[in-house]
Amino acid sequence: MLNRTLTLSMCALALAACASMSGAQPAKASNGVLVGSNGMTLYTFDRDPAGSGKSACNGPCATLWPPLMAQASDQASGAWSIVVRDDGSRQWAYKGKPLYYYQNDKQAGDKMGDNFRDVWHTAKE
Repeated sequence: MLNRTLTLSMCALALAACASMSGAQPAKASNGVLVGSNGMTLYTFDRDPAGSGKSACNGPCATLWPPLMAQASDQASGAWSIVVRDDGSRQWAYKGKPLYYYQNDKQAGDKMGDNFRDVWHTAKE
C-alpha cells in the first residue's frame, strides 16, 4: 500500500511539473529588452493600443515585422496575454502590447528596429 501511495504521489508531482512547464513565458529579458527564445529582439508598435486585444500590423507590415506567434495550446499568464490577429492566428502580447520581431535584425542582440519611424520600440520588461 505504501508503494502505491508513493507511486501516486510521484505521478502527481510529475503532472504538476509538466503543467507548470506549459505556462512558460514566451520571451525573456536580455540586456534590458525582451527577446524571443531565439535571442532576437522583440518590439512593440505605437499603433497597437495596449489591451485592445488586436494587432494593427497585418499584411505587408507583418512581413517586415513578424509577430511573436502563440500556439493554440499556449495560455496567457500574468503580464503575458494573447491577441487574435486578423487572419485568426494568435500572437503573444506583453502588458497588453503585441510583440514583433524585425526582419532586418540578423543576429541575436541586433536592435535595428528601435525607434523605426518613431513608432517601433524595443519591448522592455
